[in-house]
Amino acid sequence: MRNPASLATLLLLAATTLPVCASGLDNKNFNQQSIDMLTTRASLAQPREQCFLYAELMHQMTEFSLRQYAAGDFDHAANLLRQVQQIAQKLHLSVIGHDEKRLKGAEILLRHTSFRLAEMLHASSSEDRPLVEQTLAEVNQAQNEAMLQVFSK
Repeated sequence: MRNPASLATLLLLAATTLPVCASGLDNKNFNQQSIDMLTTRASLAQPREQCFLYAELMHQMTEFSLRQYAAGDFDHAANLLRQVQQIAQKLHLSVIGHDEKRLKGAEILLRHTSFRLAEMLHASSSEDRPLVEQTLAEVNQAQNEAMLQVFSK
């Protein structure tokens, strides 16, 4: 008798808290200073931590780029997307050999970043689409590699 009640409580809790957690990723106010600090932290981090920090950095850059794009600062938004592509290349090299918990966190951040880039792609002009598409492809590839590493363990 306890199991159905526990399961119902767990499902109710998950249904009410997951949307709040998911929306929390978008509500943070990222700026260039927080991105610069995270860039420094990621470059100095142990190899075991770099994958997650790179995923966090890509997420922050994408969110900041979306805000810059919405504000009409297209050049700064495009520059941030180019930086996301560079970080994605670094992340490709850092995926192997990480603990499963941090790698799963990185994969979740990358999935959310991919979703946000897809939103940006739909809202972007035809001039900006190639850059957004290329960035989205890089992030998707990094997310797939992280997911494969999670499931291979």
